[in-house]
Amino acid sequence: MKKFATTFLLASLALAAPAFAQLRLTITSGVTDPIPIAIVPFTRASPADGGLDVAQVIERDLQSSGRFKTMARNDMPSQPTQAADVIAASWKQLNNDYVVVGRVSTQADGNVRIDADLVNVLTGQTVFAPNASATPANLRNAAHRLADKLYEKITGVRGAFATRIAYVSVDGKAPNQRYELLVADADGANRKKVMSSPLPIMSPSWSPDGEWLAYVSFERRVSTVFVQHLKSAKKIPVSARAGINGAPSYSPDGKKLALTLSGSNGNLDIYLLDLASQQLTRLTDDQAIDTEPVFAADGGSIYFTSDRSGSPQIYRLTVGSSERPKRITFSGSYNARPRISPDGNQLALLTLIDGSYRIAVQDLKSGNITVLSKGRQEESPSFAPNGAMLIFAGRDRGQGVLQTVSVDGQIQARLDADAGEVREPGWGPFLP
Repeated sequence: MKKFATTFLLASLALAAPAFAQLRLTITSGVTDPIPIAIVPFTRASPADGGLDVAQVIERDLQSSGRFKTMARNDMPSQPTQAADVIAASWKQLNNDYVVVGRVSTQADGNVRIDADLVNVLTGQTVFAPNASATPANLRNAAHRLADKLYEKITGVRGAFATRIAYVSVDGKAPNQRYELLVADADGANRKKVMSSPLPIMSPSWSPDGEWLAYVSFERRVSTVFVQHLKSAKKIPVSARAGINGAPSYSPDGKKLALTLSGSNGNLDIYLLDLASQQLTRLTDDQAIDTEPVFAADGGSIYFTSDRSGSPQIYRLTVGSSERPKRITFSGSYNARPRISPDGNQLALLTLIDGSYRIAVQDLKSGNITVLSKGRQEESPSFAPNGAMLIFAGRDRGQGVLQTVSVDGQIQARLDADAGEVREPGWGPFLP
């Protein structure tokens, strides 16, 4: 039991190394038969576009999904910007299924608009004509949103390129480290600092509306749970009770946090904190260690890690019920860090396989577990809001990196930092 408690408290502190990380996304494996597509350079709206190559952003998004094979610009037979100018036979001869052409223009209100045409070169028909608009400063996000629409039209799955991730980076070596909580686009670009501290930051958790982050900071030299508004930078301490304050997780309505607290006796249990009233409700009361709570998609139950069976396993409790928590995982001696898919059907977790900690998903109906990752020291799984991908922290050549994997295990990518360590990722929700 002591070993499990120490792991919970110190795992995020044991990986420290240099950082302040700008991320670079690299696809390490994709589907065996990706969809061939050409993203032709769009017309420009200089200077309002700020020099952003919108077509390149869309191309990288689709390519990064692992489900598309994009055509090099040097190999394109022409560079049309209107669907009417696409000679389908020429593109079909070069083994493309689709061509995307488009235009970027400045509107009367100063906003920038992107118009695109998706041409099926097998039929020669324009099958989709999406558009997106934004202020010049938010043009990259508009390009991501347009990529989302194209992705959904072709695959039938909602795209998540216009979403964000939160993560922690560390710079320096003990005792002179500095921690940063960062937010970036899902592809690692457009990084913004939320806060920094010479002492550890961990466990970022997104509010359902994407406007707030909850996290744990040791800046006061004791663990404190904060919530911070991203636009205004307003920062509120919501739990600084005696002992451990950790592992915050927002309820689906954004009004409550599930927390791990130790109290004065030092034993970890799950609590529910009402953010408006500060009312605290204890949900578990067991001599075992109960930690890492996360709400189910409907908000009616909470999944958490407990060693009450003798080893860390995942349990589910019904909020407001006196029934004992129900054990969910039975395969293996170690299953922890639960996260629930947006549709509520799958459980992501950290499992121990042949001495290695790996990311897996469990089908909640059948109980079947599928191991998705291949590393030796992985942690912190988090679902994309469309449920198609997971982001998690891993190690590559001794450095902390972020990685993504599709829920079927076919598509894997790595988000390398340009310097140092990154960890504790959380994938944000869809934005309005």
